[in-house]
Amino acid sequence: MSAKLKTVTLGCKVNQYETEFIREGLAQIGYQDAEQDEAADLCIVNTCTVTNEGDSKSRKVIRQLARDNPDSRIVVMGCYATRAPEEVEALPNVVEVVTDKRELPDMLGRFGVVDIPTGISGFGNRHRAYVKVQDGCLLRCSYCIIPHVRPALTSRPMQHILEEVDRLVANGYREIVLTGIHIGHYGVDWNMNKPREEWTRLADLVRAIAERPGKFRIRISSIEATEVTRDLIAVMAQFREKITPHLHICLQSGSDSVLRRMRRRWSKKTFINRCKLIREALVNPSFTTDVIVGFPGETDEEFTETLETVRQIGFSKIHMFPFSARRGTPAADMKDQLPKQLKKARGKQLGILEDELRHAYFTSLIGSELEVLVEAQDRDNTSQMVGTACRYAPVQFTGEESMIGTLVKVVAERVEGDRIVARLVV
Repeated sequence: MSAKLKTVTLGCKVNQYETEFIREGLAQIGYQDAEQDEAADLCIVNTCTVTNEGDSKSRKVIRQLARDNPDSRIVVMGCYATRAPEEVEALPNVVEVVTDKRELPDMLGRFGVVDIPTGISGFGNRHRAYVKVQDGCLLRCSYCIIPHVRPALTSRPMQHILEEVDRLVANGYREIVLTGIHIGHYGVDWNMNKPREEWTRLADLVRAIAERPGKFRIRISSIEATEVTRDLIAVMAQFREKITPHLHICLQSGSDSVLRRMRRRWSKKTFINRCKLIREALVNPSFTTDVIVGFPGETDEEFTETLETVRQIGFSKIHMFPFSARRGTPAADMKDQLPKQLKKARGKQLGILEDELRHAYFTSLIGSELEVLVEAQDRDNTSQMVGTACRYAPVQFTGEESMIGTLVKVVAERVEGDRIVARLVV
């Protein structure tokens, strides 16, 4: 068999991982990636439904694939497929809609894959690989549809994850990014009927991975503040050569009254105190976050509180989202929906603060030794290598093309624009 395959992924890191899982499984029975202008026999679309725009993009991608590959079969999975399977089934060339990600091994079986993989062994042409450790979310934030379209809380067996990490490292990946829908609840589904001393948590998984042989580093993906436990912080401090001193902790708002309307589980004080605890244990860690601006009813005073909280923590990067009313969520039906122009203005104001805080943090790294994953040559100057530091800062330095895909040590010398210019440690 020599059939051609095209895959398209919308949305989060977990979706990207799951698409790679399917692609590797189909490769076992002879499917090959189609070239850009080559027609495919089978198309896999992994959809997103975080926003209404995600739904629209998913439909657009499916229609475009059907036009470009008129004889193809299209299989659609992902959160939009789960939320609106009838809409998806009606789109051209769609032959199957997978509404539950737990069905992916069964789907591969229906295509004729006999040896169903327990994980992945590569991640395309990237130099970092995502590793999904769990699925599902127990939270019910008022703006979020994801708990309704993802499976129940499910943690992957630790042994499968460790074997996967070993394969990825052996195949040259030097950064392993642990990801999930609610990564801080890794192991919770197992622990419910066990005595506390037998619990397995994220800290145990991270420790087990850090103890694996090989030259690689671990980055922990998006996590909630209260789930950066003392145990997890202690593991990060113990294995500081293996675990990046960077955490993406979801803030969403720095105002307690907005957090209550969002149905978040903690106050800004709890968030700030957890960041202080991390700072005390790690050397100049990097904090990045998500912030929603223009949540229903957000006043000028509440937005100012968010700015003050963001400044106090000193995030080096902020993923800013103007509030988008998601059908099916409580927030979509709340009173006092804010006008688009106000959300845009507040987003711009937050962006200005983000630039200031990023520059301040990058400046604080001058003179420090950083470990950089080398990812490419600079497009304008091939003698310059670019990559990502352990502290999630873009770095540029003079080096050789042969360094791409490796971890190197540099010393930060100055900040230029949105990146650090460094010199290689020989």
